[in-house]
Amino acid sequence: QVQLVESGGGSVQPGGSLELSCILSGGTFSNYDMGWFRQSPGKEREFVAAIDWGSGLIYYRDSVKGRFTISRNNAKDTVYLQMNSLMPEDTAIYYCAGAEGVSGRGPVRSNWWAQQQREYKVWGQGTQVTVSA
Repeated sequence: QVQLVESGGGSVQPGGSLELSCILSGGTFSNYDMGWFRQSPGKEREFVAAIDWGSGLIYYRDSVKGRFTISRNNAKDTVYLQMNSLMPEDTAIYYCAGAEGVSGRGPVRSNWWAQQQREYKVWGQGTQVTVSA
């Protein structure tokens, strides 16, 4: 059974940084497209960033471009989300998600597809990020 476990959340002041990690077990991580999503209280879950299985395609939502960086380390079965210049509106539960992409039919094959939550087959439990003074 494929599982994802996030870590690295916490509380930080505006302008601060956090790095989230998500490790995959029970599957071949290097075959997986990976994404990060977030959900704030009272809002729908939204796309944040995604990286394809080969690290050749990366997408971000506009509001985090230039501040967040998604990366992966296949040797460690881990995807990361480095978050800099954090703002209060970044406060949310952050989820990582994955789906096999090596076949070319994974979610991270275009910006539009990468944002489609239904395309991701495995989800983590989430980690809380709180940005406040």
